[in-house]
Amino acid sequence: MMRLGKTDDRKYSEQMSAVIVEYPEAWLPVMGTDAEHFAQDVRMASAVKLFEMKKLTSGQAAKLAGISRVEFMLTCHHWGVATVDWDEEEIKREFETRIDFKQ
Repeated sequence: MMRLGKTDDRKYSEQMSAVIVEYPEAWLPVMGTDAEHFAQDVRMASAVKLFEMKKLTSGQAAKLAGISRVEFMLTCHHWGVATVDWDEEEIKREFETRIDFKQ
């Protein structure tokens, strides 16, 4: 059983809650991992999926994953999730207003 305990996060001065994920310990050797790495994978998978669903911002998702926002943004592609979600018009505008620094 993976337990994430309830804590008082002094850095952010907010009460934290926990989620308990139960799993058979026999899964760990089959997956070639240990409890600590599995817990981190569960946190990251949850964070990435909630970010993808637009339920969390990248900063909130990074906090859930226990990593920096930059690290989270750079890791998302390993999970098949884009960190930029622009439609065709937004992409067109971005490249039309881009400054060419080579001049």
